[in-house]
Amino acid sequence: MVFGQVVIGPPGSGKTTYCNGMSQFLSLLGRKVAVVNLDPANDALPYECAINIEDLIKLSDVMAEHSLGPNGGLVYCMDYLEKNIDWLEEKLKPLIEDHYLLFDFPGQVELFFLHSNARSVINKLIKKMDLRLTAVHLIDAHLCCDPGKYVSALLLSLSTMLHLELPHINVLSKIDLIENYGNLAFNLDFYTDVQDLSYLQYHLEQDPRSAKYRKLTKELCDVIDDFGLVNFSTLDIQDKESVGNLVKLIDKSNGYIFSSIDSSAVEFSKIAAAPLDWDYYRYPLLVLLIIFSNKSFISCNFYVILNGPDAQYQTTCLHRSNILTIWTKH
Repeated sequence: MVFGQVVIGPPGSGKTTYCNGMSQFLSLLGRKVAVVNLDPANDALPYECAINIEDLIKLSDVMAEHSLGPNGGLVYCMDYLEKNIDWLEEKLKPLIEDHYLLFDFPGQVELFFLHSNARSVINKLIKKMDLRLTAVHLIDAHLCCDPGKYVSALLLSLSTMLHLELPHINVLSKIDLIENYGNLAFNLDFYTDVQDLSYLQYHLEQDPRSAKYRKLTKELCDVIDDFGLVNFSTLDIQDKESVGNLVKLIDKSNGYIFSSIDSSAVEFSKIAAAPLDWDYYRYPLLVLLIIFSNKSFISCNFYVILNGPDAQYQTTCLHRSNILTIWTKH
């Protein structure tokens, strides 16, 4: 079982910088990291990549040969990669035994909410190579300073989440630079938690460019609220605490924290009975994946509340109409 991240986001959101910083951070935690560059337009890499799509196809060659622009060329490159997925699988085989994977994708947003080629590439890798991937969607934090751009970022995030169908974390990158773009209309929590978007209406109407679209904007905000899927984490890639908090979220979403657990009721009972010393960076999360052979157990939902020394682990097992709740304190 191999774990990793699919790093996506609009141009300029900091994907390559993120891959560089994240690979260094994970290496310091003791993980063997392999960065896979799947952006054929990225010819100045600050990191050492284990696999580079330019060994298969180059955007400049595609543009010259087929008289395409950058956007059309990137779509062609993704189509070509999808048809030659065997090349990527062969390159990945030596890495899947013991590496954590970071996939650096192009910044053309149409690839992730409109076209199917990038999604097909990801799905084929997941099925054939048993990958456990989380989509990390980077959005430049300065978009919060403009209500219209913020709503656009929300729509893009929602569309991408629904299109990719992966464990998904939206991230406001470059959060350390947000003050350089002016004052926010609301507290930062309003933007990260995506609270009541009706409060944005007043600020949108102050902009003559968006005032005439206020009805459309209101309907779009209602769609975002109705789905209730979008929220954001924040990231300063140069702050180890900020990166560490994001790594915790990613590890929970793709299951990395469960990777060293023997998933049996017997092991769970042993863990539940023993006192535990919690240290995230030294130990995997010790608990919570029980596989029941009894088919009547139809669903398991796992919740982890990490609040220092009084951390509580709750496993809720749905057994037809009965609910069994197991609490373990450490």
